[in-house]
Amino acid sequence: MNKKKKKKKSHVPFRLNMLFFVVFLLFSILILRLGEIQIVFGDDFKREIERTEDITVSNPVPRGKMFDRSGKVIVDNTPLNAITYTKYQNTSQTEMVKTAEKLAKIMDVDTKKVRDRDKKDYWIIKNPEQAKELITEKEWSLYDNKKWDYKKIYNLQLDRIKESEINHYTKEEIKAIAIFKKMNSGYALAPQIVKNKDVTPQEFAAVSENLENLPGVDTTTDWERKYVFGDTLKTILGKVSSSEEGLPKESLEKYMAKDYSRNDRVGKSYLEYKYEDVLHGQKAKVINKTDKAGNVLSQEVVSEGQRGKDLVLTIDAELQKKVENIIEDEMWKAKRQYGSTGLLDRAFVVLMDPHTGEILSLAGKELIRDKETGKLEMQDYAQGTFTTSYNVGSTVKGATILTGYKTGVIHPNDYLLDAPVKIKDTPAKKSWRNFGNINDLTALQVSSNVYMFKTVLKIAGGHYVYNQPIDINSAAFNTIRKSFSQFGLGVRTGIDLPNEMTGYPGSETLPGKLMDLAIGQYDTYTPIQLAQYVSTIANGGNRMQPHVVKEIREPVMDKEELGPVIEEIQPKVLNRLDMKDEWIKRVQQGFHMVMQTSNGTASGYFKGKSYDPAGKTGTAQAFYYGSERSRWGTPVMNLSLVSFAPYNNPEVAMAVVVPWAYQGSGPSINNTIGQQVMDAYFDLKKERQTDKGKKSEEQNPENNDTNQSDQ
Repeated sequence: MNKKKKKKKSHVPFRLNMLFFVVFLLFSILILRLGEIQIVFGDDFKREIERTEDITVSNPVPRGKMFDRSGKVIVDNTPLNAITYTKYQNTSQTEMVKTAEKLAKIMDVDTKKVRDRDKKDYWIIKNPEQAKELITEKEWSLYDNKKWDYKKIYNLQLDRIKESEINHYTKEEIKAIAIFKKMNSGYALAPQIVKNKDVTPQEFAAVSENLENLPGVDTTTDWERKYVFGDTLKTILGKVSSSEEGLPKESLEKYMAKDYSRNDRVGKSYLEYKYEDVLHGQKAKVINKTDKAGNVLSQEVVSEGQRGKDLVLTIDAELQKKVENIIEDEMWKAKRQYGSTGLLDRAFVVLMDPHTGEILSLAGKELIRDKETGKLEMQDYAQGTFTTSYNVGSTVKGATILTGYKTGVIHPNDYLLDAPVKIKDTPAKKSWRNFGNINDLTALQVSSNVYMFKTVLKIAGGHYVYNQPIDINSAAFNTIRKSFSQFGLGVRTGIDLPNEMTGYPGSETLPGKLMDLAIGQYDTYTPIQLAQYVSTIANGGNRMQPHVVKEIREPVMDKEELGPVIEEIQPKVLNRLDMKDEWIKRVQQGFHMVMQTSNGTASGYFKGKSYDPAGKTGTAQAFYYGSERSRWGTPVMNLSLVSFAPYNNPEVAMAVVVPWAYQGSGPSINNTIGQQVMDAYFDLKKERQTDKGKKSEEQNPENNDTNQSDQ
């Protein structure tokens, strides 16, 4: 018995010793391992713990301005008080909702764009446990096993939220939802505009005073486009997207590749769109240094950014305004005084330097009926000068005569009998009166249709006999159109604006249609094409590319002045007429007779003018296809006018187009508009020369005194 006890006693200490030894061994290994980690890998782990991340954020800058040719600001940027929100990387949506709710108590926002989806998103954030219960255990299991992604779960939650859950929100909660939606639409660390329109001084002050309690919120200055001359030229200046619209979906990838943000404002149409790369500017760049948790440790401004570059337009803003007023006045006058002008709803004027292609005025007006009041309202329609086309009538006869010379079917001073032309089984076609035996100059002077008919029938190889059938070569249509295209008729002029149209060529090849083509009553042309056409004749045969941008300049910050020139748009000759100089001079002479001789069709408006204009009138029988759809197909008269002045040394070319001017008979609104526009151009020129002389006298009074004493 005692021996057994002793044996047991001696065995226990051995086990304890072994246990202690094992523990000691394990601790020794642990200490050695910790020492290895600290000594060998300590610096690596320290760097990992202290690791930071540099995130560069680009902040938008105001767009470039637009000036007229004399340096007057046309498009500017108006400063706006703005409230912004910057989302940090570690900011939770719950925290964002709390901030939105605080903002909703001190500012108003537009809630019209709050949708049910926005309300549901808000409900899920506010009710996480209830949202979780909308998903079954089986569905959560599929998610846990990575068979479903979170997007699938979230969409199920959205679908299962009852309408009753989201229809009880108060006005303040709806405001919070609208604010949260804007806050959540931007990138992390990129300021997102919450409100920048109609921010009241009280709202701005209240937010500023509570910034400590509104994490991520800031007050700043934003901008919006200001159109100094109101609606003048507004349709070609273009539009800019709002901060809410951001980048257009159809161009998203293109802009994102150029370092744009989704909520950046960009040009949507015409000049703003065409010159987006110039006007957009260089963004301010800020590097945000963040720790591993996403907290911003510091900010460093890499680049202050620069406002977009400025555009100097070829447009003369003062002249443009005068031209627009003339169009408006004459249209209203015609609508009031003549019962035949019921369908008249638009008119266009283009003024162009025939030697450089610079557009001095690009004016269009359109009458639109207000849907609520039913009243007609005048709106800018400058874009219609190159996006709409019409039958323009006899203004093209200069091109017809020159085509006749070129093809050799007529020669300068050839005489043709102006009498009705009748092809068997077709109605007779004639001039507005029978002029007898006339030459090419008289044909232009009195606007003979028959002279043009016989010319193009010769081009087509037809042998005309009164009231007999005639065979023509249909290739004549192409011959005439190709010749017309050298002047810019029926082709794109190359104007530096998007969406230019070419017009519509007729599809039939009957002899009667060929004759219509010769007098501008078959194919359609744009007002800008007419301006290029008459400029080509005026300058002696060079088809100049029209352009509305004259220069690109560096911006001058916070000053209403022009910076250094970056690029100057040079005149560009698109083609030279393949015709003799004497032929072109012959047509110039005919155009001069139109306006300066007693029988000229425009002499009643332009004869004896000090600026000695030349030009050609046009009247075309057409069909209405405007906004009054119930009247489509109604026979109407289109009126047009082309002109240049002075005759011996042209400095301005003009095209006037008044579609659907009247039914039956009516006022010569093309001529009244054209006369007043040309008068305005030269009156303004004289006025400026007088002002320049007075300023010169004021600046050099001593020289003036000396000159007076010498006299």
